[in-house]
Amino acid sequence: MNKKRALFLFLTVILVMGLFAGCGGDSDNGGNGGGEAPTEVKIGINYELSGEVATYGQACKDGILMAFDEINAAGGVNGMQIVPVVVDNKSESAEATSLATKLMTQEDVVACLGPATSGNFMATIPVAMQNSIPVISASATADKGVTTDASGNVNEYVFRLCFNDSFQGVTMASFAKNNLNATKAVIIQDKSSDYGQGLADNFTATFEAAGGTIVAHEGYVAKDKDFNSILTSIKAKDFDVIFVPGYYQEAGLIIKQARDLGIDAPILGADGFDSPVLLELAGEEALNDVYFSNHYSSLDEDPLVLEFIDGFKAKYNSDPNAFHALGYDLGKFIADAIERAGAVDPEAVKDALASTKGFVGVTGSFDMGEDHNPIKAAVVIGLENGAQASSVKVDPQ
Repeated sequence: MNKKRALFLFLTVILVMGLFAGCGGDSDNGGNGGGEAPTEVKIGINYELSGEVATYGQACKDGILMAFDEINAAGGVNGMQIVPVVVDNKSESAEATSLATKLMTQEDVVACLGPATSGNFMATIPVAMQNSIPVISASATADKGVTTDASGNVNEYVFRLCFNDSFQGVTMASFAKNNLNATKAVIIQDKSSDYGQGLADNFTATFEAAGGTIVAHEGYVAKDKDFNSILTSIKAKDFDVIFVPGYYQEAGLIIKQARDLGIDAPILGADGFDSPVLLELAGEEALNDVYFSNHYSSLDEDPLVLEFIDGFKAKYNSDPNAFHALGYDLGKFIADAIERAGAVDPEAVKDALASTKGFVGVTGSFDMGEDHNPIKAAVVIGLENGAQASSVKVDPQ
């Protein structure tokens, strides 16, 4: 009887040990259970791949994936392959929020990249803060509500790779005064976006502080097509430049209709002009004496920029624009942070992003500021017959 009981206890112990061993399978991120190192790291790609501003999202996504392909081909990050989880938010803020939630709660991503526009990116910030997972945009330029909250406190898990609207508005006002000798300006503003408002406010403040005068301030909303009444009303006024803070869809039509009415004054804008669709809408002949602030210029002779351009042409059979370059830098930036973090851990990655010093990218070198904004230069690009013809670099004030 005692022998049978001892045998029963022995078999029970063996069974329990087997059950525990069976529960110790692979975990996420490459199966690092049992002490094995992870073999992959997932990164969310939440961009506008369809809808009103798809040209921005598609460009950023292509740049990011090019960077990831290069990194993976070179052995990955700390021995791990980057696995992008790509989703299309359809250029809608509600969809961007929903997809951010899915990426962070179901896909086990270490960080999320995008969206491209300020409004859509801001819609994902509460999700990032709630889940303690960093989000980074290469192109969300709004002054308020991005890297800081309404009280001015830094959003701990939010970063961007671009300068903000204040810098762009200041840059274009200074360019108008110093490079074009303008003293009188007209503003035709997209009043339906924070982007347009931030640019207009900062252009006005800087231009007037330098002794300039805003002789007219007109407005439109996204998806407007006919600007002839606005342009006719300003045509009789005395002005040197027109500043159009808005996106390419409306800017292209404004430029074409202005030139058709015989308005030949220089037209200024910001990075929202940077799309091949601007040329499609305005036409080559209209795109002369047009200038806009941007993050990158294909005219840059830096070897890193030239290498990027050659690589992009080889991969996509087209010329890259600033959003491609920003996306590429974003892909390299998140990989650099993961490498410095030394762990597949959102908290460690967040700390690495915040402590960035001397990052070198095709859109410029930068340190990450305490407000999670990069300290970097801008360029002002001049167009001739729709092609980039000049580039002036402007350092942070």
